[in-house]
Amino acid sequence: MVDAFGRRIDYLRISVTDRCNLRCVYCMPPGGIAWQPRESILSYEEILTVVRAAVPLGITRVRLTGGEPLVRPGLVNLVRDIAAIQGIQDLSLTTNGMLLAALAQPLAEAGLRRINVSLDTLDPARFRRLTRHGEIESVWAGIQAAENAGLVPIKINAVVIRGINDDELCDMARLTLAHPWHVRFIELMPIGNTGEWGTGFPPAEDRRILVQEMQDRLRELDLTPAKTPPVGNGPARAFTIAGGIGTVGFISPLGDHFCARCNRLRLTADGRLRPCLLSECEIPVRAALRQRQEITSLIRRAVGLKPAGHAMFQPDATAPQRRTMCQIGG
Repeated sequence: MVDAFGRRIDYLRISVTDRCNLRCVYCMPPGGIAWQPRESILSYEEILTVVRAAVPLGITRVRLTGGEPLVRPGLVNLVRDIAAIQGIQDLSLTTNGMLLAALAQPLAEAGLRRINVSLDTLDPARFRRLTRHGEIESVWAGIQAAENAGLVPIKINAVVIRGINDDELCDMARLTLAHPWHVRFIELMPIGNTGEWGTGFPPAEDRRILVQEMQDRLRELDLTPAKTPPVGNGPARAFTIAGGIGTVGFISPLGDHFCARCNRLRLTADGRLRPCLLSECEIPVRAALRQRQEITSLIRRAVGLKPAGHAMFQPDATAPQRRTMCQIGG
């Protein structure tokens, strides 16, 4: 599939649930959100139907997301079934790592290739504050289990927030000196949670740090462009520290648009194809799936509706999105 702007679309991100076992401040408001009723969430068989329809159209890569995908029972079985579909060349998963220690080996045996772990700080107390109760020790145990299971390369995703964790950029980047990990710093995106986060957190207008400032703060590490970017590097721009065995990356949808290289569609847990993360446009597929109708035309329609790029900073930009990241799929 090629969209109207010449981009080949070969990557499908699938949210298997909107539920999560953490309450990260940039993802959920203090009062939480209303979960989708269980009957609104796509069944595993419905998800498989979408993947089987998408592969002949050119989808070769699938990533499972949430919410937190590991909270959904039976996920190992879904991984096994997707991995068995001829034409799937890469199957990965994004997780907060809290449940990964017990599931890493079964997921690897089922056919999962690699993982991304969301980790915004190295400080245990700060981690609890950011996640509103998470224990960082569980995440480290999950990362170790993933390495032991061969779910590599491991990518560590850190959302950078001014006044909260921006003082840890160098420390997190230095993880790549001792570990073959790929640490990626992500700009905070205005997706569904631009209100107040609670006592002690900065107001919305003071939170964001663009990639240019991140790179300036890391200047002392003398980053150089990576000769060989990690597998599945996606929109990240990868660099290395002298003597490092991993990479440092930047995902910058706002400060340095990567829209021209976008190759993906998203399927939300409640059955909507989303052509662009930062756009409200969605194509419902759940009804068609439950009525046993073909969905090939809906997938093609979603590709046809992919915009040239988001318009967050343009004068006519839309208001912040109503759906939170856990409702869309990370």
